[in-house]
Amino acid sequence: MEEAIEKMLHGFRSFRDTYFSGDSELFDQLKHGQHPRSLIIACSDSRVDPALITESDPGDLFVIRNVANLVPPYEPDTRHHGVSAALEYAVNGLQVEHIIIIGHSDCGGIHALMERTPEKPAGEFLDAWLDLAEPAKQAAMVLSNASSHTRHRACEEASLVLGLENLLTFPWIKARVDAGKLALHAWYFHIAAGRLFGYDRAKGGFTEFHPSLHLSQSEDHQP
Repeated sequence: MEEAIEKMLHGFRSFRDTYFSGDSELFDQLKHGQHPRSLIIACSDSRVDPALITESDPGDLFVIRNVANLVPPYEPDTRHHGVSAALEYAVNGLQVEHIIIIGHSDCGGIHALMERTPEKPAGEFLDAWLDLAEPAKQAAMVLSNASSHTRHRACEEASLVLGLENLLTFPWIKARVDAGKLALHAWYFHIAAGRLFGYDRAKGGFTEFHPSLHLSQSEDHQP
């Protein structure tokens, strides 16, 4: 246990030397406030750090992380809505230009969703949370003759598309998308292969990003 903490403290010392040395200007700017252009909704999985896999600097990304990178629909009530509150702040306060949902292969949350039954729920809190992705599970289960691996990946991808649809239920997100001030994206990171795929609305599926290719207009999700 002490070794894990020591590793983090060593990392902080390296971080401090990199960003707070005398010739560093980044945190001289960031100490006055943040102005990220992109909001990332990512999984809590320890293998999928959005800043690491996109090689982003501090201040580049506003990040929301949760189990299975799920997006709830717009529910204006008096309950606690952590994801929705962060969305509101990023869109209306920071006025980000992009919202990117990043899913990934071998997702533990999606695995729990696919394997749960009424007799064996996923967990005390996890079960209700995963209800958000139940439509994605039902879409994947149509592939009755496919392997378990194929169905799980289909669910991982379907949950990303569902997340895009849920984003558009927020009136202030849809208004900015309609005005051309905000673009929505869904990306899928394959951990084992180190490959990244983007949802192509025109094709109705995920297409791999190649190092030499730039983001195409068709990858932007419009209503």
